[in-house]
Amino acid sequence: MPRRERAKAKEQKHQSSRRLISEENKAPTIEDVADRTLQTLRNLGNQRFAVSPFSEHMDRWLVNLKDALSEFETSPGITVDDQFAKDRAQALSNVEHDLEQRQRKEASGGEAIKSLSDNRILLEQIEEDYTAATKEIEQRRDAELKHLTGNVDDIKEELDRIARMKTGIFRAISKKAKAQREAEATQRLNTAQSELASAVQHFTVEQERLRDEHEKRKQAVLEQVRDQEKEVDSQETDGSLEARRAGCEALTNAVNSFLQRKGLSHD
Repeated sequence: MPRRERAKAKEQKHQSSRRLISEENKAPTIEDVADRTLQTLRNLGNQRFAVSPFSEHMDRWLVNLKDALSEFETSPGITVDDQFAKDRAQALSNVEHDLEQRQRKEASGGEAIKSLSDNRILLEQIEEDYTAATKEIEQRRDAELKHLTGNVDDIKEELDRIARMKTGIFRAISKKAKAQREAEATQRLNTAQSELASAVQHFTVEQERLRDEHEKRKQAVLEQVRDQEKEVDSQETDGSLEARRAGCEALTNAVNSFLQRKGLSHD
């Protein structure tokens, strides 16, 4: 290659290098900084946390958000005004408050899981208690009704025997005595049958009361179980997205309003 062409190529290479260095050293404009900040806010506002626990993600997200704002505020050529500072502080305060609440709720998730487990065990115990109490009532009922039914049957047999008795002068019993014995036995039969009916009613009422108490006790625990299941399920999904998105939208509006007050605009 001729000497002149080599010198020309060398000079072009130096010019290209100087141009690249100049572009690299060139400070970003306010528009460039605003562009980058607004894009970061959009990304953070749409970021989803896929895996629990979400508290750790929330902490990192807040750090990234504050870093983006700090970079915007400290960039050359940008001097934020009081209105921006106020809007920024309010938006951050709102999102921090919401995330703190969600973090506290997530922290209590372990307690909800334990309470849910305890209540499921309690439901099993309630069913066992009900089964045992029902069996005990049935055993008492069977024993009592067997005794009272036997008493009724005995009196009926006695009445049958009395009815078969023959009366007369040369018999062992007179008509009057027979009638007296029949009346007494009938009265005792009525009393025995009344006691049997009363016992049946008593055990029916006792079983119904036990069933009602069992249902009330079970339903109270079931309501707790349903609430705890919802709480535990809610811990498996990120519920902070809307709050974070709203926070980023508020900060985006604050940046755009600041740019407009400075006579700049952003599409």
